[in-house]
Amino acid sequence: MLWCNLSPAIAQETKLMIRAKAKDAKFIGSSIGGAKIIVKNSLTGEILAQGLTAGSTGNTKKIMEEPVVRHQELAEESTAGFEAILDVKEPTLVNIEGFAPLNKQQARVKSSTELWVIPGKDITGDGIILEFPGFVIDILSPQTHEILSAKDSIELKANIVMMCGCPITKGGLWDANQYEVKALITGENGQSKEIKMEQKEKVSTFFAKAQLESGLYEVLIYAFDPVTGNTGVDKTNIIIK
Repeated sequence: MLWCNLSPAIAQETKLMIRAKAKDAKFIGSSIGGAKIIVKNSLTGEILAQGLTAGSTGNTKKIMEEPVVRHQELAEESTAGFEAILDVKEPTLVNIEGFAPLNKQQARVKSSTELWVIPGKDITGDGIILEFPGFVIDILSPQTHEILSAKDSIELKANIVMMCGCPITKGGLWDANQYEVKALITGENGQSKEIKMEQKEKVSTFFAKAQLESGLYEVLIYAFDPVTGNTGVDKTNIIIK
């Protein structure tokens, strides 16, 4: 008869490289404030590790232009990521949540996945990549609660970038001509009008003008990519007198 001597399990340090990648763009790193990463025990909810992705957005040519083959790594040493170091005694199912871009609340979305972590079996290289769809939109004009005259044209201006902060320009890698960008202006009577906005003069900046009667208005600016399904929104309120 074969006998086995059983001994208590000992926790082993296990490393997980976790990266946040913008849909149809590059990695989310230090230049836009990073992604908040939280690793939890899926069964108990215990937080095992947490932190921010830090580093560069990555190699544009490798990520966006060259064909990708099986097992090819997109990340390089400087590419943004968060290395979670876990102490686990046994194979553990973990939940990985990411919130990005962390510093842009109106654009921030959650992405998550689950996987088994085996003690001592590091996951490195590209590691675990969470994808974040969307656009980051900041309304630059009109300003929040700004009081404007009905006699004057209202300038609509918004800065729009990919979730990694990558710029949008006409004819560029992220082509402004591909995206539908509009201002949706809604009065206190519930009636709305849509105004097309265009990128011009400045990288990632979209413009339009509107003429409004006296009243209270909500200004919502959205971007939509019919190719990838990426969407983004920002909104503000103004007063016309």
